[in-house]
Amino acid sequence: MRRATLRDVSRMAGVSRMTVTRVFIRPEQVLPATRARVLEAIAALGYVPDRAAGSLSTRRSGFVGVILPVLSNSNFAALAEGLTEGLRTAGYEMLIGYTAYSVEEEERQLRTMLARRPEALVLTANAHSEPARRLAEQAQIPVIEIAGLPRRPIGSTIGFSNHGVGFAAGTYLHDLGLRRLAALGPVHESVRSDTRGEERLAGFEDALRAAGLSTDLVLRSARIPASFDEGASAMAELLEIAPDVEGVFAISDLLAVGALMECRRRGMAVPADISLVGFGNFEIGRHMLPTLTTIDVDFTGLGRRAADLIQELIADRDIDARRCIDVGFALLERGTTRAPIALASCGSQALV
Repeated sequence: MRRATLRDVSRMAGVSRMTVTRVFIRPEQVLPATRARVLEAIAALGYVPDRAAGSLSTRRSGFVGVILPVLSNSNFAALAEGLTEGLRTAGYEMLIGYTAYSVEEEERQLRTMLARRPEALVLTANAHSEPARRLAEQAQIPVIEIAGLPRRPIGSTIGFSNHGVGFAAGTYLHDLGLRRLAALGPVHESVRSDTRGEERLAGFEDALRAAGLSTDLVLRSARIPASFDEGASAMAELLEIAPDVEGVFAISDLLAVGALMECRRRGMAVPADISLVGFGNFEIGRHMLPTLTTIDVDFTGLGRRAADLIQELIADRDIDARRCIDVGFALLERGTTRAPIALASCGSQALV
């Protein structure tokens, strides 16, 4: 069977090919009865429009390129969901690539996507190679970095302070009365980089310094990407070094859950013997026993905000291309930390 064509649809519906095209790109300009006939013909013939050919004539591809560090992380899945919901209503589709935190792979993904002429690019606010930065800057399309507030933004940014996340975690554990504090984060690798996780560790260290505490137990040993196994291994390493540690911040709930299970295997009581704080508000943390204290960001909402900004920037190229939107975060106190404390709002951060 041959593939149905635009001509086939127009003949079956009894309309011109221009009318069929208009049903796809400007349906509100077609009479309802005519639009219904065209849609019936499309369904009957199984017609699929040739987007590539259409983009050559209109100079519009109809898609937004999105490059994420990993697809298995539920936060990035929620972010992609929010982006999809927001873009779909405006008639845009997403083309998603992932880098496994590799700077070189991000550069390759950028070249591949730009060859397909996206109408906007969404990048994770992570380390970028200089060639990748040049590719994005010279693309002459809206570029949005998400999930962070980079010091050298390529275009617009929608995210939160990862340094602030770490600082809030360190301050919170200190305010609980704990003094022997540690953190679990990513190891430095030559081929992969998690700069957002490193920023959280740096914020945690600054909180300890502000409180006059040592930063010796801030461990950078977990391989990228974060996982339960890496959290358990890092926690085992920490407990060998400092069996008297009182509080631990993990830069991801994945590490925190692995750390929690390692504590339980060793017969340690959480939070009586040790308090744990994670980041990400993953579903598994809400179902652990005890439930995991964590720092939450609305990643679905972040994705929707990014979709809204993309539409604004595409519609009006004169809009300031360097918007910065801080969505903030919230510390959720649960069962892995000690007795409740007096909680307060703190700018774009909130303790709840």
